[in-house]
Amino acid sequence: MDYSAIEAEIRELASERQAVILAHNYQRPEVQDVADYRGDSLGLSQRAARSPARMIVFCGVDFMAETAAILAPERKVVIPEPRAGCPMAAMVDVEGLLALKAEHPGAAVVSYVNTTAAVKAVSDICCTSANVVRVIQSIPAGRKIIFTPDCNLGSWAAKKSGRELILWPGFCPTHDLITVQDVLKAKTEHPQAKVVVHPECRPEVTAMADAVESTSGMIRFCREDSGGEFLIGTELGMIYRLSKDIPEKRFYPVTDVSVCPNMKLTTLDKVLRALKNESPVVSVPEDVRERAMYAVQRMIEVNP
Repeated sequence: MDYSAIEAEIRELASERQAVILAHNYQRPEVQDVADYRGDSLGLSQRAARSPARMIVFCGVDFMAETAAILAPERKVVIPEPRAGCPMAAMVDVEGLLALKAEHPGAAVVSYVNTTAAVKAVSDICCTSANVVRVIQSIPAGRKIIFTPDCNLGSWAAKKSGRELILWPGFCPTHDLITVQDVLKAKTEHPQAKVVVHPECRPEVTAMADAVESTSGMIRFCREDSGGEFLIGTELGMIYRLSKDIPEKRFYPVTDVSVCPNMKLTTLDKVLRALKNESPVVSVPEDVRERAMYAVQRMIEVNP
């Protein structure tokens, strides 16, 4: 499809409204193309906080827009599709986490940024898939660690850091779709390709990969590696981002079923409507924001 007309309208309106448009790596290709910045959730939020823009339009899922609101409380943050939630973030609740903390007095709570602001607010420190090992290693030896919500990421990080973690039983439904059989089949079809998967994948999948990387890490690894072909085990939108950034190399999905339906809810029409209406606005209560900010800031201090 030709999106040039609506893209031009969006760009013009964004300029008029002093808005910055952010798009996660898993967004539709046309949404990625119209954005000012593309990247992972925390990197985009940090970029937004540094931007002089009056308004942030976050093309992603709800917790990402919340993180932008935590880091940039003086800006208006809008999300084009408020129904775009994160199933994994929804798997952990404040009450359950507080109950688990009560079972393990003194334990540090490490929460993935893929959590609600309310969960971040009762956590000690946050992490991303890129810095999770460093964050865990920053916690004094001997102190118990509760890791939430992704048990797959937690299992991988525990192995890499050499620490024992108390894992919350959450997972990413999209990454959990990727199986060993998918990897074996894809390797048969592309025998020269290196396998690069996200740490949210199942342990048996990460165990057979040539590299386990966050989305930003995938871009770095594939650019710097001598290989020319890569099998990518993450949400399908990443294939487009990699192909745009590193056009001289070839990228194939481990499986075509690894699509996040929530990420695909955002369309150009919704981005345009969000700009016109300056809504729906995402806000975080100040008491929650301050406590969540503490956990995010601690992470940034460990790994700026």
